[in-house]
Amino acid sequence: MTSAKTILITGCSTGIGYVTAKVLRQRGHIVIATARKAEDVARLQEEGLTSLQLDLADSASIRQAVRQTLELTGGTLDALFNNGAFGQPGAVEDLTREVLRFQFETNLFGTHELTNLIIPVMRKQGHGRIIYNSSVLGLVALTYRGAYNASKFALEGLADTLRLELHGSNIQVSLIEPGPILSNFRQNSFALYKQNIDAEYSVHKWTYQAMEARLQKEGAAVPFTLPAEAVAEKVIHALEAKKPKIRYYVTFPTHLFAFLKRVLPHRWLDGFLRRV
Repeated sequence: MTSAKTILITGCSTGIGYVTAKVLRQRGHIVIATARKAEDVARLQEEGLTSLQLDLADSASIRQAVRQTLELTGGTLDALFNNGAFGQPGAVEDLTREVLRFQFETNLFGTHELTNLIIPVMRKQGHGRIIYNSSVLGLVALTYRGAYNASKFALEGLADTLRLELHGSNIQVSLIEPGPILSNFRQNSFALYKQNIDAEYSVHKWTYQAMEARLQKEGAAVPFTLPAEAVAEKVIHALEAKKPKIRYYVTFPTHLFAFLKRVLPHRWLDGFLRRV
Protein backbone atom coordinates (compact mmCIF):
# COMPACT_ATOMS: atom_id res chain seq x y z
CA MET A 1 0.00 0.00 0.00
CA THR A 2 1.07 3.59 -0.56
CA SER A 3 1.70 5.94 2.34
CA ALA A 4 -1.27 7.27 4.30
CA LYS A 5 -3.21 10.07 2.59
CA THR A 6 -5.72 12.57 3.94
CA ILE A 7 -9.11 12.47 2.25
CA LEU A 8 -12.34 14.39 2.75
CA ILE A 9 -15.51 12.47 1.84
CA THR A 10 -19.02 13.88 1.51
CA GLY A 11 -22.24 11.96 2.09
CA CYS A 12 -21.01 9.42 4.63
CA SER A 13 -24.19 8.76 6.60
CA THR A 14 -24.89 5.50 4.74
CA GLY A 15 -24.11 3.63 1.54
CA ILE A 16 -21.13 4.38 -0.65
CA GLY A 17 -19.70 7.22 1.44
CA TYR A 18 -20.01 5.28 4.70
CA VAL A 19 -18.45 2.09 3.34
CA THR A 20 -15.67 3.94 1.51
CA ALA A 21 -14.75 5.91 4.64
CA LYS A 22 -14.44 2.70 6.66
CA VAL A 23 -12.48 0.85 3.96
CA LEU A 24 -10.01 3.70 3.49
CA ARG A 25 -9.50 4.06 7.22
CA GLN A 26 -8.81 0.32 7.45
CA ARG A 27 -6.13 0.82 4.80
CA GLY A 28 -4.42 3.40 7.01
CA HIS A 29 -5.61 6.57 5.35
CA ILE A 30 -6.67 9.62 7.35
CA VAL A 31 -10.37 10.01 6.59
CA ILE A 32 -12.59 13.00 7.35
CA ALA A 33 -16.12 11.66 6.87
CA THR A 34 -18.89 14.25 6.54
CA ALA A 35 -22.65 14.01 6.79
CA ARG A 36 -25.52 16.48 6.58
CA LYS A 37 -27.33 15.60 9.80
CA ALA A 38 -25.81 16.15 13.25
CA GLU A 39 -27.08 12.78 14.48
CA ASP A 40 -25.26 10.99 11.66
CA VAL A 41 -22.06 12.88 12.49
CA ALA A 42 -22.40 11.79 16.12
CA ARG A 43 -22.94 8.16 15.09
CA LEU A 44 -19.88 8.17 12.82
CA GLN A 45 -17.79 9.63 15.64
CA GLU A 46 -19.02 6.91 17.98
CA GLU A 47 -17.78 4.38 15.43
CA GLY A 48 -14.34 5.92 15.56
CA LEU A 49 -14.44 7.93 12.33
CA THR A 50 -13.30 11.53 12.28
CA SER A 51 -16.54 13.18 11.21
CA LEU A 52 -17.78 16.71 10.48
CA GLN A 53 -21.13 18.19 9.55
CA LEU A 54 -21.36 19.32 5.93
CA ASP A 55 -24.55 20.25 4.10
CA LEU A 56 -23.86 20.68 0.40
CA ALA A 57 -26.96 22.85 0.05
CA ASP A 58 -25.56 25.39 2.54
CA SER A 59 -22.53 27.55 1.65
CA ALA A 60 -21.82 28.41 5.29
CA SER A 61 -21.76 24.72 6.18
CA ILE A 62 -19.35 24.00 3.33
CA ARG A 63 -16.95 26.78 4.34
CA GLN A 64 -17.02 25.71 7.99
CA ALA A 65 -16.33 22.07 7.11
CA VAL A 66 -13.35 23.08 4.96
CA ARG A 67 -11.93 25.22 7.79
CA GLN A 68 -12.35 22.37 10.27
CA THR A 69 -10.83 19.87 7.85
CA LEU A 70 -7.72 21.97 7.30
CA GLU A 71 -7.36 22.47 11.05
CA LEU A 72 -7.39 18.69 11.47
CA THR A 73 -4.88 18.09 8.66
CA GLY A 74 -2.50 20.98 9.31
CA GLY A 75 -3.59 22.88 6.21
CA THR A 76 -3.15 20.17 3.61
CA LEU A 77 -5.44 17.66 1.91
CA ASP A 78 -4.41 14.88 -0.42
CA ALA A 79 -7.83 14.00 -1.80
CA LEU A 80 -11.48 14.94 -2.02
CA PHE A 81 -14.19 12.36 -2.75
CA ASN A 82 -17.31 14.20 -3.91
CA ASN A 83 -19.85 11.53 -3.06
CA GLY A 84 -22.79 13.34 -1.43
CA ALA A 85 -25.90 13.35 -3.64
CA PHE A 86 -29.55 12.36 -3.80
CA GLY A 87 -32.03 11.49 -6.53
CA GLN A 88 -35.35 13.29 -7.08
CA PRO A 89 -37.71 11.03 -9.07
CA GLY A 90 -40.46 12.31 -11.31
CA ALA A 91 -41.31 13.04 -14.93
CA VAL A 92 -39.62 16.15 -16.30
CA GLU A 93 -42.96 17.90 -16.84
CA ASP A 94 -43.83 17.34 -13.15
CA LEU A 95 -40.65 18.97 -11.82
CA THR A 96 -41.08 22.52 -10.59
CA ARG A 97 -38.27 25.02 -10.91
CA GLU A 98 -37.80 24.91 -7.13
CA VAL A 99 -37.52 21.10 -7.04
CA LEU A 100 -35.00 21.08 -9.89
CA ARG A 101 -32.99 23.82 -8.20
CA PHE A 102 -32.91 21.85 -4.94
CA GLN A 103 -31.57 18.81 -6.81
CA PHE A 104 -28.78 20.91 -8.28
CA GLU A 105 -27.95 22.68 -5.02
CA THR A 106 -26.58 19.46 -3.55
CA ASN A 107 -25.55 17.38 -6.55
CA LEU A 108 -23.85 20.18 -8.47
CA PHE A 109 -23.62 23.64 -6.91
CA GLY A 110 -22.51 22.50 -3.45
CA THR A 111 -20.08 19.98 -4.87
CA HIS A 112 -18.67 22.68 -7.16
CA GLU A 113 -18.30 25.17 -4.30
CA LEU A 114 -16.56 22.62 -2.08
CA THR A 115 -14.18 21.58 -4.85
CA ASN A 116 -13.25 25.20 -5.60
CA LEU A 117 -12.36 25.74 -1.94
CA ILE A 118 -10.08 22.70 -1.98
CA ILE A 119 -8.27 23.33 -5.27
CA PRO A 120 -6.11 26.23 -3.93
CA VAL A 121 -4.96 23.96 -1.09
CA MET A 122 -3.91 21.30 -3.59
CA ARG A 123 -2.24 23.84 -5.87
CA LYS A 124 -0.21 25.19 -2.95
CA GLN A 125 1.00 21.75 -1.88
CA GLY A 126 1.64 20.70 -5.49
CA HIS A 127 -0.56 17.63 -5.69
CA GLY A 128 -4.05 16.27 -5.11
CA ARG A 129 -6.78 13.87 -6.18
CA ILE A 130 -10.36 14.99 -6.87
CA ILE A 131 -12.74 12.07 -7.24
CA TYR A 132 -16.34 12.54 -8.32
CA ASN A 133 -18.99 9.92 -7.70
CA SER A 134 -21.15 10.30 -10.79
CA SER A 135 -23.61 7.69 -12.08
CA VAL A 136 -24.52 5.57 -15.05
CA LEU A 137 -27.15 8.32 -15.35
CA GLY A 138 -24.36 10.74 -16.08
CA LEU A 139 -23.76 8.72 -19.25
CA VAL A 140 -27.30 7.93 -20.41
CA ALA A 141 -30.73 9.27 -19.44
CA LEU A 142 -33.48 7.02 -18.08
CA THR A 143 -37.14 7.97 -17.79
CA TYR A 144 -38.56 9.56 -14.62
CA ARG A 145 -35.11 10.45 -13.36
CA GLY A 146 -34.76 13.76 -15.21
CA ALA A 147 -33.61 15.87 -12.25
CA TYR A 148 -30.94 13.37 -11.26
CA ASN A 149 -29.93 12.72 -14.89
CA ALA A 150 -29.47 16.44 -15.46
CA SER A 151 -27.44 16.96 -12.28
CA LYS A 152 -25.07 14.11 -13.11
CA PHE A 153 -24.67 15.12 -16.77
CA ALA A 154 -23.77 18.61 -15.52
CA LEU A 155 -21.38 17.19 -12.93
CA GLU A 156 -19.55 15.23 -15.60
CA GLY A 157 -19.28 18.33 -17.76
CA LEU A 158 -17.70 20.30 -14.93
CA ALA A 159 -15.37 17.44 -13.97
CA ASP A 160 -14.19 16.89 -17.54
CA THR A 161 -13.53 20.61 -18.00
CA LEU A 162 -11.75 20.86 -14.67
CA ARG A 163 -9.49 17.95 -15.59
CA LEU A 164 -8.43 19.75 -18.77
CA GLU A 165 -7.83 23.02 -16.92
CA LEU A 166 -5.78 21.33 -14.18
CA HIS A 167 -3.39 19.70 -16.65
CA GLY A 168 0.17 20.20 -15.46
CA SER A 169 -0.84 20.99 -11.87
CA ASN A 170 -0.37 17.43 -10.57
CA ILE A 171 -4.00 17.48 -9.42
CA GLN A 172 -5.71 14.41 -10.85
CA VAL A 173 -9.46 14.30 -11.55
CA SER A 174 -11.38 11.02 -11.76
CA LEU A 175 -15.04 10.13 -12.29
CA ILE A 176 -16.64 6.99 -10.91
CA GLU A 177 -19.74 5.60 -12.67
CA PRO A 178 -21.40 3.18 -10.24
CA GLY A 179 -24.70 1.98 -11.70
CA PRO A 180 -26.97 -0.01 -9.33
CA ILE A 181 -25.46 -0.20 -5.83
CA LEU A 182 -27.07 -1.45 -2.62
CA SER A 183 -27.79 1.60 -0.45
CA ASN A 184 -30.61 3.72 1.00
CA PHE A 185 -30.75 5.72 -2.22
CA ARG A 186 -34.17 4.42 -3.28
CA GLN A 187 -35.75 4.92 0.14
CA ASN A 188 -34.55 8.53 0.21
CA SER A 189 -35.77 9.04 -3.35
CA PHE A 190 -39.22 7.70 -2.47
CA ALA A 191 -39.55 10.23 0.36
CA LEU A 192 -38.66 13.06 -2.05
CA TYR A 193 -41.08 11.73 -4.63
CA LYS A 194 -43.94 11.77 -2.10
CA GLN A 195 -42.95 15.25 -0.98
CA ASN A 196 -42.44 16.95 -4.33
CA ILE A 197 -44.44 15.14 -7.04
CA ASP A 198 -48.22 15.49 -7.34
CA ALA A 199 -48.75 12.05 -8.80
CA GLU A 200 -52.55 12.01 -8.42
CA TYR A 201 -53.04 14.80 -10.97
CA SER A 202 -50.21 13.85 -13.34
CA VAL A 203 -50.65 12.34 -16.80
CA HIS A 204 -47.98 9.88 -15.61
CA LYS A 205 -50.15 8.68 -12.70
CA TRP A 206 -50.26 5.03 -13.77
CA THR A 207 -46.56 4.85 -14.48
CA TYR A 208 -45.87 6.35 -11.06
CA GLN A 209 -47.71 3.47 -9.40
CA ALA A 210 -45.21 0.98 -10.82
CA MET A 211 -42.35 3.31 -9.91
CA GLU A 212 -43.57 3.51 -6.32
CA ALA A 213 -43.38 -0.26 -6.02
CA ARG A 214 -39.80 -0.26 -7.29
CA LEU A 215 -38.71 2.54 -4.97
CA GLN A 216 -40.15 0.72 -1.95
CA LYS A 217 -38.70 -2.69 -2.81
CA GLU A 218 -36.28 -4.08 -0.25
CA GLY A 219 -32.81 -5.14 -1.36
CA ALA A 220 -31.69 -5.10 -4.99
CA ALA A 221 -34.38 -3.71 -7.32
CA VAL A 222 -32.58 -4.55 -10.56
CA PRO A 223 -30.14 -7.24 -11.76
CA PHE A 224 -26.38 -6.77 -11.48
CA THR A 225 -26.66 -4.68 -8.30
CA LEU A 226 -23.39 -4.64 -6.36
CA PRO A 227 -22.51 -3.77 -2.75
CA ALA A 228 -21.00 -0.39 -1.92
CA GLU A 229 -17.60 -2.05 -1.53
CA ALA A 230 -17.44 -2.26 -5.33
CA VAL A 231 -17.29 1.54 -5.50
CA ALA A 232 -14.81 1.70 -2.60
CA GLU A 233 -12.42 -0.47 -4.65
CA LYS A 234 -12.43 2.12 -7.44
CA VAL A 235 -11.87 4.95 -4.97
CA ILE A 236 -8.85 3.07 -3.63
CA HIS A 237 -7.32 2.96 -7.10
CA ALA A 238 -8.16 6.60 -7.83
CA LEU A 239 -6.55 7.59 -4.54
CA GLU A 240 -3.50 5.33 -4.48
CA ALA A 241 -2.54 4.62 -8.10
CA LYS A 242 0.40 6.48 -9.58
CA LYS A 243 -1.72 7.12 -12.67
CA PRO A 244 -5.43 7.09 -11.77
CA LYS A 245 -8.01 6.49 -14.47
CA ILE A 246 -10.17 9.27 -15.83
CA ARG A 247 -13.30 7.11 -15.57
CA TYR A 248 -14.10 4.05 -13.52
CA TYR A 249 -17.08 1.94 -14.60
CA VAL A 250 -18.32 -0.19 -11.70
CA THR A 251 -21.31 -2.36 -12.62
CA PHE A 252 -22.26 -4.34 -15.72
CA PRO A 253 -25.04 -1.89 -16.72
CA THR A 254 -22.54 0.97 -16.70
CA HIS A 255 -20.16 -0.89 -18.99
CA LEU A 256 -23.08 -1.90 -21.24
CA PHE A 257 -24.63 1.56 -21.53
CA ALA A 258 -21.28 3.21 -22.16
CA PHE A 259 -20.68 0.73 -24.99
CA LEU A 260 -24.15 1.10 -26.47
CA LYS A 261 -23.88 4.88 -26.39
CA ARG A 262 -20.75 4.64 -28.53
CA VAL A 263 -22.07 2.18 -31.13
CA LEU A 264 -25.85 2.56 -31.47
CA PRO A 265 -27.66 5.19 -33.53
CA HIS A 266 -29.43 7.66 -31.24
CA ARG A 267 -32.95 6.41 -31.99
CA TRP A 268 -31.93 2.80 -31.39
CA LEU A 269 -30.41 3.78 -28.06
CA ASP A 270 -33.59 5.68 -27.14
CA GLY A 271 -35.65 2.59 -27.86
CA PHE A 272 -33.42 0.47 -25.67
CA LEU A 273 -33.41 2.96 -22.78
CA ARG A 274 -37.22 3.28 -22.83
CA ARG A 275 -37.42 -0.45 -22.12
CA VAL A 276 -35.03 -0.39 -19.14
